[in-house]
Amino acid sequence: MFARWDRMAKQFTRIGKEIIIAVKAGGPDPGTNPALRRCFQNARSVGMPKDRVEAAIKRAQGKELINYDEILYEGYGPHGVAILVETATDNHVRTVANVKSIFNKGDGTLGNSGSVSFQFRKMGVFKLNPAGLNAEDLELELIDAGLDELGEGTGENGEELLVLRCAFSDFGSLQKALEEKGINPLSSELEWIPTTTVELPEEQAQDVLKLVDKLEQDEDVQKVFHNLQ
Repeated sequence: MFARWDRMAKQFTRIGKEIIIAVKAGGPDPGTNPALRRCFQNARSVGMPKDRVEAAIKRAQGKELINYDEILYEGYGPHGVAILVETATDNHVRTVANVKSIFNKGDGTLGNSGSVSFQFRKMGVFKLNPAGLNAEDLELELIDAGLDELGEGTGENGEELLVLRCAFSDFGSLQKALEEKGINPLSSELEWIPTTTVELPEEQAQDVLKLVDKLEQDEDVQKVFHNLQ
């Protein structure tokens, strides 16, 4: 139970930072700010209270100026697994020290920029409720908007999902195409998708997942991606 609440709190913090970044970059009106609309979708998908969303918008507009820089860290976990760590921080020195310490304690190594990211593709990932949707028709209709692949997935509670992926450069056009069709994604994210994966025995895989979990718990870390199968 406590783990679930910890995960929810972390999700609320992550989306709150994303809202602040989106408002500072494109203003507080979701009608003219696609990044903010994406944040609102993701806030709804995790049950983030409306007052937390509004508080984040006010913080972005307030006199108490908070500037978060988005920094990507790259490294290797135990057994040669590639790991990418997305952060949003107001203190670079603190963040790099914490991330490096977690890698070292988890038998991993923090690398230089470009040392790992070449093994991933940055892609837009949209998750839809499949009810009332014909997957084959939708795939044909969205190819011109940049759809790369459409498949099935499951949510945290085991519910069925349609998962759409597109190149990073096509994120905006696919988001717009879905909006024009009146389809509201359950969530829409930019993710690093590995081009190849590494398969490990259970015990070694757990070593990697422990490191990933420690990274995800850090206050400056937004998301962690890896190429463990």
